[in-house]
Amino acid sequence: MAPKVVISEVTGKPKIIRSHSGRDEAKAAAVMTKEEWNTYQTEKFSKQWPLPSYMHEKRELKHVRDGGEGAYRDRTYEIVTRWTEKTQIRYRPHAKSPGSKSHVRYENYAKATTVGQALKLGTFPMDWCYDYEHGFIKVVGGVVRDEPIDPTRVDDEKKLTEVDKVIMNWYRRELAKKYGLKAQDLLTEKGGESMVMRAHRLVSNRTAEGFLAAANKEKRLIKEEEVLETLSFWGFARNVNRVNVLPTGKEWVWSDTLGIIRDRVGDIHCTKPTLRYPAVTTILNQWLRDHMPPEAASFKWTSLNLNCNYAAKRHRDGNNFGPSMIKAFGDFKHGELCYFPRDDRTLDIAKLPASDRTTLDIKKNLCMFNGNSAHEVNDFEGSRFSVVWFTVGCHAKAPDHCKAACAEMNMPFPAADENPHSLLDAPAGYAKGVTNRPVARPTLSQMRAKGSGTQKSAIGASMKVWPVAILKKTGKWSGGAKAAGKIPVRMDGKLKKKIASK
Repeated sequence: MAPKVVISEVTGKPKIIRSHSGRDEAKAAAVMTKEEWNTYQTEKFSKQWPLPSYMHEKRELKHVRDGGEGAYRDRTYEIVTRWTEKTQIRYRPHAKSPGSKSHVRYENYAKATTVGQALKLGTFPMDWCYDYEHGFIKVVGGVVRDEPIDPTRVDDEKKLTEVDKVIMNWYRRELAKKYGLKAQDLLTEKGGESMVMRAHRLVSNRTAEGFLAAANKEKRLIKEEEVLETLSFWGFARNVNRVNVLPTGKEWVWSDTLGIIRDRVGDIHCTKPTLRYPAVTTILNQWLRDHMPPEAASFKWTSLNLNCNYAAKRHRDGNNFGPSMIKAFGDFKHGELCYFPRDDRTLDIAKLPASDRTTLDIKKNLCMFNGNSAHEVNDFEGSRFSVVWFTVGCHAKAPDHCKAACAEMNMPFPAADENPHSLLDAPAGYAKGVTNRPVARPTLSQMRAKGSGTQKSAIGASMKVWPVAILKKTGKWSGGAKAAGKIPVRMDGKLKKKIASK
């Protein structure tokens, strides 16, 4: 009679049915009696072999494996995927109960003193994860990688050990199962992305595609929570190049640029993540277009800067053209943008007058400011993302195919002869008697009125601030993601190929 199939309430798939075959053989093969085994299950042994501290934390996410429920914590994967054949380990004596098949296996492989030996004695990464989470295995020395081995960054596979290959292939499968991807998806792109980063970005792009399609179908604005969820899935790069924003003691920050950049050799192009994950760029562009204040309707941009969980130190952007828009997303407190609206770059950045430091709440407000003037971020608590929409100084020289790519992702590219001061005036500097005038927040009645109550104040304005709560009420659906092409968003194959070859 076939065993009854039990469907998991968590996964909707059949639960794993464990086989009882071989149980009698396992009892016969036990190396000790149950009474002898109990002498090793004392409080003294438990203190010597404690669970990892993170196992006492509330579990934030379950991995799904083989149609069953559970598997291992993210921290466990992070630890085990850093092991090498020379990682020195020690197993807890007689950790598994006699009479079980796992007892027989454990007694055999627990003799290993390195991960390489453990593999030869019949263990697999799945065993290492289980034993580590239960306090059955300790790392006591040897070689441990700083980062997990990644198949997308292996130049010569001949140099890989058997442990490397087993960990690499196993983790790719686990990662794909976790995010509902195909394992092959995590191998198709190389250069600049780790396997884990690519998995996160694929999920972020898939999530953005779904939101864009839903907004288009329902003829509604992109929601702030949809932007937040897209950013939460995004795999941020460890950016070591943004030296001017690094907080004290930091060597890198989580930061990416989408859209147009000019690299160190002077080449102007779309960044690779822009082309690989077009729905992410599109949803961020669409959110701003959906919530654009009437008096800022002429604002255009070429690029987006995405930031995650760092408070940028005081800095000036390199050579932006015209003003920038900025908005923060997430569950956090404080983290305001502090801005020096009169800064014309003539004073040392550390000597700017404190009286000019203006605090902007970019969680509740959409803000326009001059990124070339000094600005910084207050410390914060919680999870904080920010998006900056801006124009690179070299935009007039951007190739036509890059402009076309931006247009497909709903980015209003500025003209070559665009006026950089049509929305904000140039900073006044600190000469006596010269000031910029910040524009006050408009009221709801002003926003609803024809034009805007702040429109006449554009010239001489150093910044503008609009409460997002008001923009939600006044924004109008303008075709949504249709402006970016097909739904779900897909970059035209010929265009993508052309851009990638540049």
